[in-house]
Amino acid sequence: MRLSALTLIAALTLVPAANAKTSQTSAGTVDVTRVAGPLEHPWSVAFLPSGAMLVTERPGRLQLVGADGSMRPVTGIPDVAGRGQGGLLDIAVAPDFASTRDVYLTYSEPVGFRSARTALARAQLSGDGGALENLSVIFRQKDESGAGVHFGSRIVFANDGTLWLTIGDRGDRERAQDLSVHNGKVMRLNRDGSVPGDNPFAGQQGAQPEIWSYGHRNPQGAVKRPSDGALVTVSHGARGGDEVNVSEAGKNYGWPVISYGRHYSGFTIGEGTSKAGMQQPLYYWDPSIAPSGATIYRGGLFPEWQDNLFVGALRAGMIARLVREGDSYREAERLFVGEFGRIRDVRTGPAGALWFVTDDPEGGLYRVGRGQ
Repeated sequence: MRLSALTLIAALTLVPAANAKTSQTSAGTVDVTRVAGPLEHPWSVAFLPSGAMLVTERPGRLQLVGADGSMRPVTGIPDVAGRGQGGLLDIAVAPDFASTRDVYLTYSEPVGFRSARTALARAQLSGDGGALENLSVIFRQKDESGAGVHFGSRIVFANDGTLWLTIGDRGDRERAQDLSVHNGKVMRLNRDGSVPGDNPFAGQQGAQPEIWSYGHRNPQGAVKRPSDGALVTVSHGARGGDEVNVSEAGKNYGWPVISYGRHYSGFTIGEGTSKAGMQQPLYYWDPSIAPSGATIYRGGLFPEWQDNLFVGALRAGMIARLVREGDSYREAERLFVGEFGRIRDVRTGPAGALWFVTDDPEGGLYRVGRGQ
């Protein structure tokens, strides 16, 4: 598990390319290599300093994946409600992992017979990478639900030492506007799960103090913008109206009062596309692409894509590349449309490659590298 920096870069760059597929992009030819699989509905990938990776499988398994694609199950996973869109979801390696070995994971925690809630746990990864130890649940969504949808849930570490956690509306859309519950909100927590004293609703009677922003439908993509430390979220719309936003303290992002989509029935949503006091998206898709995980590229392998936002798409089976234009974003390219299936998560690797996982019963972990 201990590799030098040069060995790490070599290991991540020289993944065997026997199963690589070539694709043409705005950055030239790229090779897309299936590094590991099959994985059952993989949801998230996180990188360890050693060059290994942690990959969650939604039914409730965590895999330690070597740079060579070898897989080993990690024990110590909490029980999950693996129904519908629920299960073992995001995983994030703490910025100070080298000294703490802290990892964070989100999951749908079972409550009673058929209900579940989004939970956030912290644990330490054992020295050999084979187990989670000292696991503790540091946050639980207020009010469980029997609905098996819209759990969120992404973890992002902020520059100030806190973390953000996204939670969807759980299919109960009106609650996204209700500050007394966590549905349809972004949370801001200290690393131990306590509430920062400067949270926008801390101390407000009737409001949950963890709330950072509200009025979100189902933010399954979230990433810190390296240029300014802002939290960029990507949310599922209904029939259209997928949104890219910058989540700011105390602000209301409108769901379900305003939206650029329609209900699946075809009826209009709420009061239209704008309302005073509610934020406009920085970009939206109509029709929906069913966005999921996201990354903002910072690396040396693809200088053409520096600071671009990449968003995985489930319905379209692609990765959307967006460029920032002032305070907004614009979709500039669609990568791998229909080639690999539903793309659940996208990450920038430590050696500058793009990585993604595909949401399938026999899904995989893929690396996007510079073509020869």
